[in-house]
Amino acid sequence: MADMTFFREFTLIAGPCQLEDDALNLEVARFLGALSRELELEVIFKASFDKANRSRTDSPRGPGMDEGLQRLATVKAETGLPLITDIHEPAQAGPVAEVVDVLQIPAFLCRQTDLILAAAATGRPLNIKKGQWMAPEEMAAVVEKARKGGAETVVVTERGTFFGYGNLVVDMRSFARMREATGCAAVFDGTHSVQRPGRADGSSGGDPEHIPALVRAAVSAGCDHLFLETHPDPTRAPSDGSNMLPLEALGSLLREVLALREVHSVMNRLASAEGAN
Repeated sequence: MADMTFFREFTLIAGPCQLEDDALNLEVARFLGALSRELELEVIFKASFDKANRSRTDSPRGPGMDEGLQRLATVKAETGLPLITDIHEPAQAGPVAEVVDVLQIPAFLCRQTDLILAAAATGRPLNIKKGQWMAPEEMAAVVEKARKGGAETVVVTERGTFFGYGNLVVDMRSFARMREATGCAAVFDGTHSVQRPGRADGSSGGDPEHIPALVRAAVSAGCDHLFLETHPDPTRAPSDGSNMLPLEALGSLLREVLALREVHSVMNRLASAEGAN
């Protein structure tokens, strides 16, 4: 089941935080598919079937695994986009891997050995999010678990580090440090990085106006891939609406990102030429 084709090129992981009805999921996925073709950009559709770490028991969690996998399969059948979703328990790894192309380990669960080993055993590529309390170098042990479990393709995601209570800060050195420590490509989660945990009446708030600046900074700092949650109307999203990017804003931001990457490519070629002289 191993698939080594993912994350070889600059890749965008994007979609709504939580799976909604087919109409909303497909609206987002078709928009992403069109951007993928227009910009010649690899895109993986992301949405969660269960938000198992919600702050409150009455917060919407999603459709659950069985219904959620059906909705994800619909997205793939209708758009052809590859899929990624979170798993929270080892028993979910096998059934989810039958439908999605990449498995994601949430930040709060990145040190759960049984979960990582179960995900790795599926042979699917893994995206493991760095815990908000961890140094970049600590992800080396996490990746080692995944490798020993059989995972061949692993990427690691930076989504900010706790700064006191209710605030996250992104250290732009993290991408280079995680890449060096783990040997894996580094992904930047530009939307969860603007979360304000526990600041919205006990639930997570956010500062979405800072998403573009942080994304541009992370690309300039050398992140390899991007993760961006997006929604046609974040104010109506059942989860993480306060830190999602409006769908209509995604295209212009990605064009800026690709322009920045081209500038960096030119600069790297000049630096190499100067070093050879």
